[in-house]
Amino acid sequence: MNFLAHFHLAWPDTSLVAGGLEGDFYKGPLRDDLSPGLAAGVRLHREIDAFTDQHPCIAGLRAQLPASLRRYAGIVIDLSFDHYLSIHWARFSALDLVHFNAGVQAALTSQRAALSPGSQRMLAHLEEHDLLNLYHDWRTVTATAQRIGERLRGGNPFANIARDIEGARGRMEAAFLDFYPQLQAFSRQRIHALRDDRRGPYCNVTQKSLV
Repeated sequence: MNFLAHFHLAWPDTSLVAGGLEGDFYKGPLRDDLSPGLAAGVRLHREIDAFTDQHPCIAGLRAQLPASLRRYAGIVIDLSFDHYLSIHWARFSALDLVHFNAGVQAALTSQRAALSPGSQRMLAHLEEHDLLNLYHDWRTVTATAQRIGERLRGGNPFANIARDIEGARGRMEAAFLDFYPQLQAFSRQRIHALRDDRRGPYCNVTQKSLV
């Protein structure tokens, strides 16, 4: 999952939302340098990623992507799923997407001092480019993939991503619509477990309903 999906699945708890960002940058076992809430957000992020990577729906989708992209299928799927979440947003949330994204920005800003340098840089990027509000446009997916590819060794596998992935867009959308409700149910279960596990690192999650 990419940023928008992680934020949605963690919403509305501020610490979990911040952990949804920090989870992309915090490496190794969780240590005492994180607050309990932020540590729980990183745990949730990792569990969401593991559930996604191991799910048969995602494995089947990887196999249907062009052979040239399968090595990096996770990147393509993550980016595309933020796009499909954007355009099908009303199916999954009663809160308007623009207002949701503004709430996420406010939540992340309130946690800025607790974030790692990598997360802080990404937060600045999200703010500067209003990225969360751009994923409804498919060109954001392809442009982001191309920029990621430029940082990979051995050439950019996404140099022709717009052409290479065009024929798979319908399958990717269908896979998202099938998979995402299952991921929402899994995330709710894991959040409740984090709330109930008084021996774990997170015992004081905001008691609000997920949107």
